[in-house]
Amino acid sequence: PVLKAVQQAMGKQLRFVFRNFPITDSHPHALAAARFAEAATEIGQFWEAHDLLYQHQDALTDRDIAGYAEALGVNAALMEAADNGAFDARIESDFMGGVRSGVNGTPCLFINGTRYDGPRDVDSLVAVLTGLA
Repeated sequence: PVLKAVQQAMGKQLRFVFRNFPITDSHPHALAAARFAEAATEIGQFWEAHDLLYQHQDALTDRDIAGYAEALGVNAALMEAADNGAFDARIESDFMGGVRSGVNGTPCLFINGTRYDGPRDVDSLVAVLTGLA
């Protein structure tokens, strides 16, 4: 919700980029969620998938994800391809990029390529992003 509010406050001044960083040791459904999000990307529904996953972090079983896919119109063949690793190279590339950049947990924010570990409230983020901090 904080990042959504920052996006709303900044409008087109903000470019928000998401990278996959599924920590499968702590989150057993993280890879399946990332695969679903990448499948949704193929039909132009990434942000909708992203929002569903974050709104329902406590409901990420295979059955839950299949329901989200159906709700967004991600067809069964595309989900099957995702489940069989069609997007794993992209997910792994994102993950390894994160490791090289010092990501060790999620969410992790970078502002103009520099890791940001400051306050995560709307006012602080908008201030940093607009150069007023």
